[in-house]
Amino acid sequence: MAEELTPETPEPETPETEEASIKPRKNGLYPGVSDELAENMKSGWADTELHGLEPIAQASETAARRAALSARFPGERLVIPAGNLKTRSNDTEYAFRTSTEYAYLTGDQTQDGVLVLEPKANQDGHDATVYLLPRSNRENGEFWLDGQGELWVGRRHSLTEAEQLLGIPAKDVRELPAALKDATGPVRNVRGHDAGIEAALTDKVTAERDEELRVHLSEARAVKDAFEIGELQKAVDSTVRGFEDVVKILDKAEATSERYIEGTFFLRARVEGNDIGYGSICAAGPHATTLHWVRNDGDVRPGDLLLLDAGVETHTLYTADVTRTLPISGRYSEIQRKIYDAVYESQEAGIAAVRPGAKYRDFHDASQRVLAEKLVEWGLLEGPVEKVLELGLQRRWTLHGTGHMLGLDVHDCAAARREAYADGTLEPGMCLTVEPGLYFQADDLTVPEEYRGIGVRIEDDILVTEDGNRNLSDALPRRADEVESWMAALKQT
Repeated sequence: MAEELTPETPEPETPETEEASIKPRKNGLYPGVSDELAENMKSGWADTELHGLEPIAQASETAARRAALSARFPGERLVIPAGNLKTRSNDTEYAFRTSTEYAYLTGDQTQDGVLVLEPKANQDGHDATVYLLPRSNRENGEFWLDGQGELWVGRRHSLTEAEQLLGIPAKDVRELPAALKDATGPVRNVRGHDAGIEAALTDKVTAERDEELRVHLSEARAVKDAFEIGELQKAVDSTVRGFEDVVKILDKAEATSERYIEGTFFLRARVEGNDIGYGSICAAGPHATTLHWVRNDGDVRPGDLLLLDAGVETHTLYTADVTRTLPISGRYSEIQRKIYDAVYESQEAGIAAVRPGAKYRDFHDASQRVLAEKLVEWGLLEGPVEKVLELGLQRRWTLHGTGHMLGLDVHDCAAARREAYADGTLEPGMCLTVEPGLYFQADDLTVPEEYRGIGVRIEDDILVTEDGNRNLSDALPRRADEVESWMAALKQT
């Protein structure tokens, strides 16, 4: 990785030259360059402005979302930042991922962007402006001397180009803090993404009002529009191919570690999408009993199970979330199949409970009942089942809730009110996971030895439809015999 230009000697003060307008680097230093080089770098560059750009695919949907949001908060100024880069170390940054709220309302993914909505007081429309960094300035050397100049990190769209793509008037984001300080009237801001914007709004916002905006945006994402459903299906389809990739290389993982599985799936995510939607769980053997095993540095042994929980994130940031528990050798042992079949039966009951008008908790309750029945049947818990469920005794081995909303975030709509989410009702267009599991820790002396170290989870992405549900991830087999046949066929290719 190339280093940025650094001065031979730190400059104590900004030099009184035309180059003084160049923003200082993060360490406060200016690159030491000759006047001749600085002058040379100003000219000789072609005009690369793009013309006649088509709007992004979701432009009509994001416009509708902005209109709905403005109608909810008439007469107020709404500020939704994309967020800023975060330093990893010295002059390197973590990969940028725009805030979910900003992506939902604009479709844009550039750092430092801010959407400002100014709804009319009578709910009759609104003014919308997206504030972005313009192209790097070549006259003052910003494009090659600044650490985030285009020579270092690549070209960004001009404000005119951004307007064509996003369908929103665009202005220079560097002008926004001053404009916000001078603004009058009520303001709401989505906090936690841009410290500079928050500082400019210190005396204009309250935590309660800002939280109300964040909660509303979280709840607004619960029902997906047609574009979002299409993106979720793309994410799932790529994820299915990623699971197929993993099955084909299990012999190589046996010779190395869980890291080979992680890397294999990651390749599919980066080739077909933007990234993985969350840290992949590639848990072999007893690691499958750790719910969020993301170290992925353990052995992959024949005879053990592999719990693979992974999802591709699309270029528009919608993610899949799928889990399969696979026999590394290609066939389940008798005890593995017994536990797997119980989880499969539980998931079937959960999926069947997903339909419009059903309570959100219904699919969880249906899945947990099946698992409680199995644990009583196996003698691990003393019945009756109703008593087990009342006391939650099955949770020693089922551990977690049976699912969650899915969308731009893997745990989407997380800021929603309880009455709108966990205690709410399912509607067509909602997308959620159904993912029951059984986990018998390696050191759990309350279960027979043959159970210990076995963890099984099966997870699918379920869309609520007008007449029931659709399993977006049904291209991946779930029944034990189908899994074995699928794996055998893939290993022959």
